[in-house]
Amino acid sequence: MITGETIPVMGYRVFSGDKQLFADGAGGVICTLNPHSYVLAAKDILFREALQGADYLIPDGVGIRIAARVLEHEKIERIAGADLHEVVLASLDQRHGSCFYLGSTGETLQKIRERLTAEYPNVRMASYSPPYREVFSENENRDMLSAIDSFSPDVLFVGMTAPKQEKWVHENRYRLNVPIVCSIGAVFDFYAGTVKRSGTVWIKLGLEWLPRLLREPRRLWRRNFISTPLFLWHVCVHKMKRIFRLT
Repeated sequence: MITGETIPVMGYRVFSGDKQLFADGAGGVICTLNPHSYVLAAKDILFREALQGADYLIPDGVGIRIAARVLEHEKIERIAGADLHEVVLASLDQRHGSCFYLGSTGETLQKIRERLTAEYPNVRMASYSPPYREVFSENENRDMLSAIDSFSPDVLFVGMTAPKQEKWVHENRYRLNVPIVCSIGAVFDFYAGTVKRSGTVWIKLGLEWLPRLLREPRRLWRRNFISTPLFLWHVCVHKMKRIFRLT
């Protein structure tokens, strides 16, 4: 169940508060919502259940901000997965906490460790690189859960890309003995430096997606040229339904 300050956005309760809440140790499962995940979840029941079942569903994407403004007349702060990651790490560093990274390759996890050690020296870290497959066996799940449990982190970062990561957390949340679980996907690569995040100017303009699309067109064309237009169409449909209901 979504907690904290929220607003309704087309079937979801989206967090509308300040990201500093997560620096104060707000607990539970934290997922992100953007136009692409909205479109995927429309056809994937388990993914939709995972998003709706999160404790915090943060607005990652300018499209969610547009929907909140158009449909609910609310101005909300965009909180990207990278922003959440940064806020949580800063908090862990202050309180000498620990985190566990689940996902990606061993090489990427090693680069994360090197940067984390330099930037947040008070944070203890462990990691696990799971097999690259769509569905894990029970033995593979047990190995991952055992690695997390034996380290007993304050925060678990899961980076297996959506919707796989959200569904895995949703299916295993009651087997995870971790106060905070964050599904943050591409942030693993951003932080490791294996994929470059768009610059501050692009982020402020709401165009963070554009440089990424130009760098990785084959991987990202679908979300920008199919998911985003579909999402905006859904926003228009919801708006028109409200207008006609009032007339």
